[in-house]
Amino acid sequence: MAVSTAMMAQTDTLALQEVVVTGTRQPTDVRHLPMTVTVIDRQTLTQNQQQNVLPTVAQHVPGMFVTSRGVMGYGVSGGAAGGISVRGLSGSVGQMLVLVDGHPQYNGVYGHPISDSYQTMMAERVEVLRGPASVLYGNNAMGGVINIVTRGMHHDGVRTTVNLGAGSYGSVQAEVANQLRSGRFGSTVAAQYSRSDNHRPNMGFEQYGGYVKLAYDLNDHWDVYADLDLTHFNASNPGSTDKLKLEADQYITRGVASLVLENHFANTSGALSIYDNFGRHKINDGYDAVGGTPQSDYFRSKDAVAGASWYQTMRLFRGNRLTVGADYQHIYGRAYYTNRITGDVNMAGKRKMQSAHAHENEVAGYVDFRQDLSAYVTVDVGLRYDHHSQAGGEWVPQVGLVHRSLEGGELKLSVAKGFRNPNAKDMYLYGTANDQLEAERLWNYELSWRKRVGNFRYGVNVFYAKGDNLIQTVAGKNINTGEIENCGAELEADLRLNEHWSFNTNHSLLHMENKVIAAPTYKGFMGANYHQSKWTVTAGLQYLDHLYTAVGANEQSENVMLLNATVNYALTKDVALWLRGENLLAQSYELNAGFPMPRATFMAGVNIAF
Repeated sequence: MAVSTAMMAQTDTLALQEVVVTGTRQPTDVRHLPMTVTVIDRQTLTQNQQQNVLPTVAQHVPGMFVTSRGVMGYGVSGGAAGGISVRGLSGSVGQMLVLVDGHPQYNGVYGHPISDSYQTMMAERVEVLRGPASVLYGNNAMGGVINIVTRGMHHDGVRTTVNLGAGSYGSVQAEVANQLRSGRFGSTVAAQYSRSDNHRPNMGFEQYGGYVKLAYDLNDHWDVYADLDLTHFNASNPGSTDKLKLEADQYITRGVASLVLENHFANTSGALSIYDNFGRHKINDGYDAVGGTPQSDYFRSKDAVAGASWYQTMRLFRGNRLTVGADYQHIYGRAYYTNRITGDVNMAGKRKMQSAHAHENEVAGYVDFRQDLSAYVTVDVGLRYDHHSQAGGEWVPQVGLVHRSLEGGELKLSVAKGFRNPNAKDMYLYGTANDQLEAERLWNYELSWRKRVGNFRYGVNVFYAKGDNLIQTVAGKNINTGEIENCGAELEADLRLNEHWSFNTNHSLLHMENKVIAAPTYKGFMGANYHQSKWTVTAGLQYLDHLYTAVGANEQSENVMLLNATVNYALTKDVALWLRGENLLAQSYELNAGFPMPRATFMAGVNIAF
């Protein structure tokens, strides 16, 4: 009977991973979508005791990579890690988008994600769509989206969890969460703390944050929820090994709040939401350890990406799903310098050129039409018009076709356009600024095959992406001149062998006409999970080939094999002990040029649930 129950649980997990909300707005069987979507559920997100979702997500998604520089913390500004790339398109320049429940999350001045913000404590699952998603999500979804779907309690009761851990280089992590469901009301409340000295002097990191979500079912057709996520971190940049820095300290606060009203009827469903993603940054750029002079000013910035989003999905006739929606977004950014002693704003000399204050607006409408032509064939057509107050308007189409075979497989074909509008830095900040910039544009062509055979699933896809109008600095000025041409192939598979063993693997090949950093030409991952009685062991082996840490005349690349493992032991039904090891092969490598990664590191802790 125990075997049967375990196998049923595995089957339920497989079924849940077939339903996605990314690339469709409403829960939809992924077998009817032409897009390539990978789902990482909460069990996978938490099995390695990581407080940030990105290390786990990057392992399980082919074609995706996240840079790192130490045991804990990514940081921002000079020397920062946390650069996210998907198929060679980089979040650091706004070419891919992070979402929380479908709402955009990026810095309003620089247009990039803040990687330390994406905490596991708020995530029910993460869905990654590779390839353009601009029809539904607009600006910055040029290369794909990472959608963090937040947690909720789905059955009556109360559950509290506590996670404590400590390990190498003075690293400590703590997280507590409480979830409640009583009739129509549900809540999630979580808090976390982490800190590490890291493996190099002057590289300390400390973070604390909290998440609150309150939900209420108004009746059988309407529900509402509000949530707030706040995080603050302090990070230090030690400089590269050949140019050490002192006092390069960062003090960053980020937050996101949303209010969502949802409706669910037999033939139509939708949502109206308002959101605000905001940040406050204070940065000391530091000085060279040899011969340098301490900075007299702090660089400061305030930013917000606030907006409203509405969509409604309806079934007009059999096999049909029509989604119409509208988005409004206000992008605010202010960058300036203040004296470290007096706090006065400094606009003298070059500081004036390095300061900016901008308000931009985006308004968009879109329609997505999906029709089952037969039991085996689905066609999807989408179109968006997006207007930016400075860069102008952009038409964004996509089309896709899915053929489902009798053998349980799907053949998918898609053609989609993605775009990125210029951000405040591009248009108004520094001497390179140019307020006449236009949107960057990219077309992606993709063919994929996906199949399930019992407890075994696999997917293979090939793609070709060509973009132009990319913003580059030429002769000291930002202009639309760059091009991108990438192609590649990806494979992902997972197998649940029995109640004890499961395996997963993914591989990606990437060819870039114009090389970029933080995008390996080959990334492979093989993972295994073993469960027996009170023991659970998770191990992953990753290989990176030609990961560029510098391009151009001083090109550098890394080839490295990394082994990580986590062991969990259930001491009682409510208490579990865990041990995590990273880089167990003690490899010497860099993911950021001049920032060597630590050799083998360890962390141990306890999980308590009641």
